Amino acid sequence: MQQRTLGTNGPRVSAQGLGCMGMSIAYGEPDEQESIAAIRRALAIGVNLIVTSDAYGNGANEELVGKALKGRRAEALIATKFGNLRLAGITLPPGLSGGHPEYVPQACDRSLKRLGVDVIDIYGLHRVDPAVPIEETVGAMQRLVEAGKVRYLALSEAGPGTLRRAQQVHPLCALETEYSLWSRDVEAEILPACRELGIGFMAYAPLGRGFLTATIKNLDTLLQKDRRRDQPRFSPENIGRNAELLAPLETIAAARQCTAAQVALAWLHAQGEDIVPIPGTKRRSYLEANAAAFAIRLTPEEVATLSAAFPYGVAAGTRYPEPQMKAVGI
Repeated sequence: MQQRTLGTNGPRVSAQGLGCMGMSIAYGEPDEQESIAAIRRALAIGVNLIVTSDAYGNGANEELVGKALKGRRAEALIATKFGNLRLAGITLPPGLSGGHPEYVPQACDRSLKRLGVDVIDIYGLHRVDPAVPIEETVGAMQRLVEAGKVRYLALSEAGPGTLRRAQQVHPLCALETEYSLWSRDVEAEILPACRELGIGFMAYAPLGRGFLTATIKNLDTLLQKDRRRDQPRFSPENIGRNAELLAPLETIAAARQCTAAQVALAWLHAQGEDIVPIPGTKRRSYLEANAAAFAIRLTPEEVATLSAAFPYGVAAGTRYPEPQMKAVGI
């Protein structure tokens, strides 16, 4: 796996990372043994960017990552996040909120303990806190860098204005935000802002939460407790309409004798070397297949065909339910 520099002054990371959320929550049944094996296999094949958050299972995912990296810390770049209190199910005392300067060091110390490390490579704000000026939150994060607890800073799902204000306080190495063939809204303003400011882009959900694998065309594929059943794009009225979009993706995959997921990742790699997809999986077989996508070089015609088939706004339904959509891009 080749490496990229994440942002102008960020760390060297593998050109594709590993998202760990699904190992603990949201998709299917957790399998700790296989998840740990997948993380260790990622390191073995050169995927060194391991991405988690304190919100995934209210710390459970960080603990899992810590177990997987025990004795192998030097091989990994750990990216974790804080501040998504809704997903974590955390209620703070009055006066505190996810981005409050007093909460930031508390969250960091808990993450360090769960991960079993002395320093976090990339520490990000999971969701921008509308109750706190971003300058104050990033200022508190900067103090973690100065204290030696964090090496680099990142934001997640932040808008262009927030990025510019944050960058004036302390350089960001990355923005972590959803980006895939069927989630291209970042192309209008957010991705250009990152490029203007020298901020790298970590693309989460690059396979559209499994949709772009072309294996989820109806709800029968998903367990009853699967989180995607609560998301508009997977609703009974939308999933069939969205499945109709997949034909060009499947055609190119068949012609290349690879999977639809690999083609979707190859399209994302073709959007620029500053973009680092972080597909998530708990299985070694999917990890290896995803990593192999980096070697696929789509032709300009194939890239254009896919881009035309998945223009901005083509997906039926929003990325998240309405309350969650209010927390992105601010």
